[in-house]
Amino acid sequence: MSANPELDALINQKLDELLPQKLEALLQEREESKTPSMTIIATKGTLDWGYPPFILASTAAALGWDVTIFFTFYGLNLVKKDISDLKVSALGNPGMPMKMPFGPDWFKSIDWNKMLMPNLIQSNIPGFENLATALMKQTVKNNGVASLAELRELSQEAGVKFVVCQMTVELFGFNHEDFVDGMDYVGAASFLPVAQKADVNLFI
Repeated sequence: MSANPELDALINQKLDELLPQKLEALLQEREESKTPSMTIIATKGTLDWGYPPFILASTAAALGWDVTIFFTFYGLNLVKKDISDLKVSALGNPGMPMKMPFGPDWFKSIDWNKMLMPNLIQSNIPGFENLATALMKQTVKNNGVASLAELRELSQEAGVKFVVCQMTVELFGFNHEDFVDGMDYVGAASFLPVAQKADVNLFI
């Protein structure tokens, strides 16, 4: 105890005023210096579903984020060495637009999906999957969007971590040699702590 109670009271008052401000400034400085992080769980293995994880991952990495993609189940198709055979399917994809990537503007603006060909019909037409895939690739090319293989390579070059579910690899009878280099093969228990600490978690 100080011999001067008034001085003690003044010191305590000043501490009460200054400490919260100092703590707030320290927390703000810590938040600003923190590197944002994102995890993506990729579960789909078709051509159209391959774009979202790689676009989001490469963009976030370009912004300086730490990014990890966890490939599991059909998402394993996205990290196989050869992805040239990935297709687009209308089945179970009711939001897929059907616009032609060629011809005059009036022709390209027609939404065939709404006018003539609901998805149930599309999925039962022989060869429609190949046609939809070819149209998708042409649309991507017409709009100057990188191919899926290019986006994947760009993501890796930007430092995106590729993590593959080892259980799914074994379940589907794959070997590590089936996939591109530079990946970690782990279980869900190894990935979950990474996701727990991430600022953004996406399931695709």
